[in-house]
Amino acid sequence: MGINYYKKRVCLNVLAGSLKNAEEIYKAAEKHVEVGVVSASYPDVLSAVKDMKKYMEVLEGNLSVGLGGGNPAQWKAVADIAKEIKANHFNQVFSAVGYTRANVGNETSHINALVSPAGTPGMVKISTGPVSQACEEPAVIPVDTAIAMIKEMGGNSIKFFPMGGLKCKEELKTVAQACARNHFVLEPTGGISPENFREIMEIILHAGVEKVIPHIYSSIIDKESGYTKIEDVKRLLAVIKELV
Repeated sequence: MGINYYKKRVCLNVLAGSLKNAEEIYKAAEKHVEVGVVSASYPDVLSAVKDMKKYMEVLEGNLSVGLGGGNPAQWKAVADIAKEIKANHFNQVFSAVGYTRANVGNETSHINALVSPAGTPGMVKISTGPVSQACEEPAVIPVDTAIAMIKEMGGNSIKFFPMGGLKCKEELKTVAQACARNHFVLEPTGGISPENFREIMEIILHAGVEKVIPHIYSSIIDKESGYTKIEDVKRLLAVIKELV
């Protein structure tokens, strides 16, 4: 089963606080969701694999294996998990996409490539790995070139992070336009909330992006339980249905 886009265009990505929470999210989103479980939540790959197998079953494969707040130190954990868990969706830093594709051993799992805003519309930072992110001179290249490189590595999408909600609005527009030109999937991430979700999605869809996987995390997580709020998932899906 591939990613279940609503009307072949939008699929949510939200985090699960537990197996039960994951089941509830999946139902509330009418299966148009990749439910995230982060590798950083586990002490090692073995325990992550053991637990993620349970999520794979209840989500019919619609598991999103996460880094954990875009943490580049988790790149190898995600890649190693891919050897055992053939999830529909993997989150990865730019430089580790090829490694992860080789480990997952198929062409069907969706692997994104984390690129960051560079401060200039039309350009993105691809030095998002654990070593490269600390370089004095970051690797900043045109969005179209980044997309071409991601395709060469076996990646399926740009994960644009951290956006800070609408703080880099003009950069988001140019990234969306590039994804539209190149028939590429866009995954906007960072600071997205029920309050700005509509505007962010309008920008992306207006640009003509064919497939979008918006990540909405902390803004819809209950602070006490750590669970994603089901009513918020329903609200987000309702907005998607209005826009698509």
